[in-house]
Amino acid sequence: MLGWLQRDGVALFYEEAGGEGVPFLLVHGIACDHTHLAPQFELSGRAGHRVVAVDLRGHGRSGAPEDDYTIEGFADDLAWTCGQLGLEKPVVVGHSLGGEVSLALAAAFPDLPSAVVLMDSTIVPPSERADMIRSFIDSLWTPAYPEAMRGYFSRLFLPTDDGERKARILEAASRTPQHVVASAWEDGYFFYDTAAAVAACTVPVLYIDARTSNTDLGRFGELCPQLVVGRTVGAGHFIQLEVPDQVNPMIERFLKVSGVERP
Repeated sequence: MLGWLQRDGVALFYEEAGGEGVPFLLVHGIACDHTHLAPQFELSGRAGHRVVAVDLRGHGRSGAPEDDYTIEGFADDLAWTCGQLGLEKPVVVGHSLGGEVSLALAAAFPDLPSAVVLMDSTIVPPSERADMIRSFIDSLWTPAYPEAMRGYFSRLFLPTDDGERKARILEAASRTPQHVVASAWEDGYFFYDTAAAVAACTVPVLYIDARTSNTDLGRFGELCPQLVVGRTVGAGHFIQLEVPDQVNPMIERFLKVSGVERP
């Protein structure tokens, strides 16, 4: 089922499949949309879960007002959406920037999620990471935005990744509104305190790592004793699309061993 919710004049798009099992809320990354978690949506639906995949404000089929786009703002939209749809205690699954948003949701609304799954997201990144990416983020505010996006996203893939999928992702990324991407990326790297969010998170957390430099996993574990880490093999940043045969079983196992879903 496809639908829109209106929040303060902004249309927020979602896709939903019914079921009675533990509900799932799927959150895509920056310059992406709900279809970028299609394998997780299909798995959850087949397994009998209720699953909702959203297009974040400014992305996909959702409205993109001229405004600031912050991690807290995205998380607040998700909490509001869960309330509107009656989605109680979902497992929140986020990819890339969607992982930061999922973590922010767990920190700000601790009674809302039952667990959080983060896929190659930038959480407590190494200190040099922000310096490395600063010039790129500055370029997002310039007329060179489409070329900057394609150049940056191109580096997120391995030679073994699917070429047609890569082309589709690059095209979609460069079409995402400039004011949305520049604002959200700047906030995610330079203003949102992921360390504080990690420390405030009380639910089980799974981080699925693509062996990138996005996250200091040692510090993450110190701040979040309940953290469980999985690692994929042979795929770039878009692990949820490239190797769902690795990612989805990790999620299923995590939910069983964490007690969210009984075996």
